[in-house]
Amino acid sequence: MKKRLCALLLALLCLAGCGGSGSKNWTPAPKSSAAPAWPLAETEAEALTEFSLNLLRENWNGENLLLSPLSVLSALGMTANGARGETLAQMEAVLGLPVEELNEALAAWTENLPRESVCRADLANALWLRDDGSLAPEEAFLQTAADWYGAEVFSAPFDAGTRKEINRWVDRNTHGMIPEILEDIPKDVVLYLVNALALEAEWETVYREDQVWDRVFTTEAGEEQTGSFLYSSEGYYLKDDGAQGFLKLYKGGRWAFAALLPEEGTALRDYLASLTGKGLHALLKHPEETLVEAAIPKFQCRYGVNLVESLKAMGMPSAFLPGEANFSGMGTAAGPLFISGVLHRTYLSVDEKGTKAGAATAVAMSGGGGTEITPVVHLDRPFLYLLVDLETGLPAFLGAVTELDASVR
Repeated sequence: MKKRLCALLLALLCLAGCGGSGSKNWTPAPKSSAAPAWPLAETEAEALTEFSLNLLRENWNGENLLLSPLSVLSALGMTANGARGETLAQMEAVLGLPVEELNEALAAWTENLPRESVCRADLANALWLRDDGSLAPEEAFLQTAADWYGAEVFSAPFDAGTRKEINRWVDRNTHGMIPEILEDIPKDVVLYLVNALALEAEWETVYREDQVWDRVFTTEAGEEQTGSFLYSSEGYYLKDDGAQGFLKLYKGGRWAFAALLPEEGTALRDYLASLTGKGLHALLKHPEETLVEAAIPKFQCRYGVNLVESLKAMGMPSAFLPGEANFSGMGTAAGPLFISGVLHRTYLSVDEKGTKAGAATAVAMSGGGGTEITPVVHLDRPFLYLLVDLETGLPAFLGAVTELDASVR
């Protein structure tokens, strides 16, 4: 596939400070030479895609949802650097890579995020530490977060002002798409590891007014819903054993909206269950260059979930159990450190001009083939969608549309 790249600039943001609540910056040492620019290997991309699919499968209940694997991986990747023993082994098994390799893979991906005004992705990471002495952090852990994740570190009283401060930081770094990640700060939380991600991209070819038509969307239950659809002809066709779809490029040609519509008679859940990280990554990296008649519904999605139960089910229960979790690499607290929450919020809007998508994740640490016929892919029944970095073949966002009223939880 031809690669028409957006201008590439460093996307890890190192902010000058959040202000408010008496916050203080921890100043890292100069960046270690242990974090050079790494190429992203195919096996690493396949592992990250497998995690993305597993996360989607574990959280989907048949309704609309939207997750950002990139945001979740960033927050949990920082967290895993403080894990030890069986806790680390479980986290590495779920995340798909040894922590050192995960650091390298995420750094390789995020270093080259697009930064042009017509195709821009901003990613930021930060740590907030309770300033009352209840956590004595390991400096090596803080340095790793700064080296590999560009994370700032703040010390704060963890009062109502700190909650507002963290929410303002998330709001700013998601361009207003995720105005709040924390509703409160539990008394036993001593550390937050937070990621914020914003993507704003214009279509390579913006839709004209005469390309927007009303059409019926049919749910799996047979309910018919009328909505506005965006019609176009696209140049990249996706097809595997259970679905067909297309890529619609954003300006610069590096990122794309990818859609996969299961074959008639195949439930979206069954198709999702059949996908593998290796197979999906290969499909996204090697689309067929042929004409596709496409139709995308205009839709918005706002989603929020605590990922604790799904991550337990995926295979890392020790991280959430005070008696079993081992985060001694992070530091010491009055009681054993454990993950008490993995809060995830997302937003997405698709219209005639392009796509806006935002995500934030906060980890709370508590102490205690070719075709001769033009394919037609009209997304007028439940479908899977992804916002894909075509250079790596990795989904930064992925979700499912099962009905046109996409405002969920």
